[in-house]
Amino acid sequence: MVVVAARVESLAQSGLDAIPTEYIRPVEERKDMGDALEVVKAQIKEGTRQIPVVDLRDFNSENKEIKQACVESVRKAAEEWGVMHIAGHGMSAELLEKVQKVGKQFFDLPLEQKERYANDQASGNIQGYGSKLSNNSSGQLEWEDYFFLLIHPEEKADFTVWPKEPSDYIEVTKEYGKQLRALAAKVFSILSLGLGLDEDRFDRELRGSEDLALQLKINYYPKCPQPDLALGVEAHTDVSSLTFINTNGVPGLQVLKDDRWITAECIPDTMIVHIGDSLEILSNGKYKSVLHRALVNKEKVRISWAVFCEPAEKLMLRPLEELVTEETPAKFTSRTFFQHFEQKLFKKSLNASDKTK
Repeated sequence: MVVVAARVESLAQSGLDAIPTEYIRPVEERKDMGDALEVVKAQIKEGTRQIPVVDLRDFNSENKEIKQACVESVRKAAEEWGVMHIAGHGMSAELLEKVQKVGKQFFDLPLEQKERYANDQASGNIQGYGSKLSNNSSGQLEWEDYFFLLIHPEEKADFTVWPKEPSDYIEVTKEYGKQLRALAAKVFSILSLGLGLDEDRFDRELRGSEDLALQLKINYYPKCPQPDLALGVEAHTDVSSLTFINTNGVPGLQVLKDDRWITAECIPDTMIVHIGDSLEILSNGKYKSVLHRALVNKEKVRISWAVFCEPAEKLMLRPLEELVTEETPAKFTSRTFFQHFEQKLFKKSLNASDKTK
């Protein structure tokens, strides 16, 4: 007999009018919270400043001025916001549609079938189907279930935990990993040029002796009866270098800008990419690792596909020497990626002079 663990999906389908107290966020976190659908409408009405949109097609231009303008727009977004919508990303529209289709089909399976792929957080095995059950900084729970997988490089993927249903899930997700790795290389090139570095500088540094690991997290946010009190994901920065996000067209992502939470609009034919801690460290703080969180809503299920581009655990993270001068001294102490991950997870302090979030 399959033992079904507690899932937010089950809770949401139980017909409750009020969420359990363990999902209610502390009062100090509730600034700019609310039903994501209503918050976006209010922002549009107010003319709230929005996350910038950049078109990567211009990076392929033979016209140097047009190409440089693309580099500058990406640099500006990374420095001022730490996040941007990217158009002209080159990802196959057909593939993106398939990725969303197979992801939704998995979450549409009966709960008992999804539980066959349940992870075991207690033993440190986070790959598979799960829910955030503990260890949040506030002590509260998050209104989401998820599926987490390493999708690139293929030789490191554990296909035993990949869904066998739907039948084309593995094939589609493998191709997604390949195309996203190529897109990440392009974004790294643009960001390197933006700081006057060699075009391959960031990619080369992050790759080290091993290629980047691309970790896919499909976030499933059920409808919530009290979206003004709950968060799908609490405020955090990512440990990754870059994070790419696609959604099913339902808003929810919020980023902190100038002490205000800005809810990202859903712009057709774009992806969201944001800077993570690893790239902030390498850039000596020039590129910002954006603080973000996820709202929920009463009317629609939201699904997002987040891919974290992470260096090897043993890779040493430190500001690039080209970016450290007397005028701009190193803002971060050296640490391996694993040490940084542990510091974030367990709130350990590496050094009194460490300035990471």
